[in-house]
Amino acid sequence: MDIDGNADLDRFGSRRSTVYGKRGVVATSQPLAAEAGIETLREGGNAFDAAVATAAALNVVEPTSTGLGGDVFALYRTAEGEVGAMRSCGGAPADATRENVREAVAEADGVDPEDAEMPDTGAQTVTVPGTARGWEATVDELGRLSLADVLDPAIRYATDGYPVSEIIADAWRHGEDLFETDNAREAYLFDGAAPEVGQTVTLPKLGATMERIAEEGADVVYEGDIAEQIAAEVQEAGGFLTVADLAAFEPEFPNPVSTTYNGAEIFELPPNNQGLVALEALNIAEELGAGDYPLDSPERVHYFAEATKLAFRDGHRYVTDPEYEEIPPLASEAWAQKRAEEVREEANRDVSFGVPDANAEDADTVLLTVADDEGNVVSYINSRFAGFGSGLVAGDTGIALQNRGSSFSLDPDHPNRIEPGKRPFHTLIPALAKFDEDDWAAFGVMGGYMQPQGHVQLVSNIVDYEMPLQAALDYPRWRYREDDTLAVEERLSDSLGTKLVRKGHDVCLLYPSLFGGAQIARNDGGTLSAATEPRKDGNAQGY
Repeated sequence: MDIDGNADLDRFGSRRSTVYGKRGVVATSQPLAAEAGIETLREGGNAFDAAVATAAALNVVEPTSTGLGGDVFALYRTAEGEVGAMRSCGGAPADATRENVREAVAEADGVDPEDAEMPDTGAQTVTVPGTARGWEATVDELGRLSLADVLDPAIRYATDGYPVSEIIADAWRHGEDLFETDNAREAYLFDGAAPEVGQTVTLPKLGATMERIAEEGADVVYEGDIAEQIAAEVQEAGGFLTVADLAAFEPEFPNPVSTTYNGAEIFELPPNNQGLVALEALNIAEELGAGDYPLDSPERVHYFAEATKLAFRDGHRYVTDPEYEEIPPLASEAWAQKRAEEVREEANRDVSFGVPDANAEDADTVLLTVADDEGNVVSYINSRFAGFGSGLVAGDTGIALQNRGSSFSLDPDHPNRIEPGKRPFHTLIPALAKFDEDDWAAFGVMGGYMQPQGHVQLVSNIVDYEMPLQAALDYPRWRYREDDTLAVEERLSDSLGTKLVRKGHDVCLLYPSLFGGAQIARNDGGTLSAATEPRKDGNAQGY
């Protein structure tokens, strides 16, 4: 641990190579979850089956970042050549009007309703979870195995136990302060404490719920007694979620949005996700020629960072649920050309950044990527937003409920204002890259507002600087922050930081865990490869 209580990742001196496989590859943030995906491929599943198996396993072995009480998203290319997306995220409860939420928050905080702000955690931050029906839709529409088949590894981990890995053990301590109810503490703490590194734990309540889903299908979470326990937990804590809200939810398969960057086509999720931020940043960066500068030059970081700032300014002003607001063409070349005119050789220090009170800058989640020998590649994200989420665990289900609703605004003039049924601004963005006609990669970079910034850097590392996959993930990163600082990893040279200061950037150092969690899986003409985030516990695995 460092002096701030964070996992000291810089002390590790190990290295990794890009992983290759003939039949399939899986990359994610926990090795046991990657093994669940590989096991599913070996047993006849395709990349979509393996993605759900890996995600479900992560619910158990990395419960600090994901769970059934959250949402799930996918971006993919099928063996038949279809490029598609799956979005399974719920909205605010039907009774969650701004007035109702203001009054409920004010009563809980002891303030005037006019002074109420969306909290970070608690009942008002719980939106309808999309995970269970999202898993089921993925398997039913795109897989070949049953939901019960793909949930089996996760159920085994939950009931038979597994040893907790290092970075996850560090994150688990968050639950000691967050969980206040007996059922929450019994579900995820052990004698009132988070597990130590290497400690073998079981999550029997979560395992029992997964067994119910395997036997009865996802509807049990939305219409049965599990749904009743979810709604009761939220209502007892002062929230508005009902069984009717849960029952009405269905996943969707929207059309991806895309742009080209120096010859590569990049696909992202449309709003309510922040995929447009990544696409706009890539367009502006290409207009500026950011990738033409040497890799270790301050000009490279400067122009990519400036492009990202402008994209965030637009994205955080306009991106919300498109059923409630019209969103301008942020991914168009014409839009980028206009924005690029604002960039100078000196840093722009007058760029608004961040959705007001969204608490999304450093959110936690998981990402996995899978490629199989049939030609399927999938990027899959499962999240409950910040760590263990709202702090509420539903009855005896072991389902920790997300706090994604904390991204809503109580400002009536903001596009991301809370409204009944509305989906909040979502940071989560699985991604897909077409490098050539037969060269496709599924990728992503986790971590709140780091996500689009990580996408830009990862794409550039591969496209502009021809890095191998693992080297592209290993390379030191930068990120622009809400406080107008340009944060860099310590491994970036001191001289580069100094040169960025001379360009007007307020440069600071942050520890590695704040620079995202990337995964990538690639099918290049039938050659499968994958790489994993060195700042996480996970691995890339092939067979």
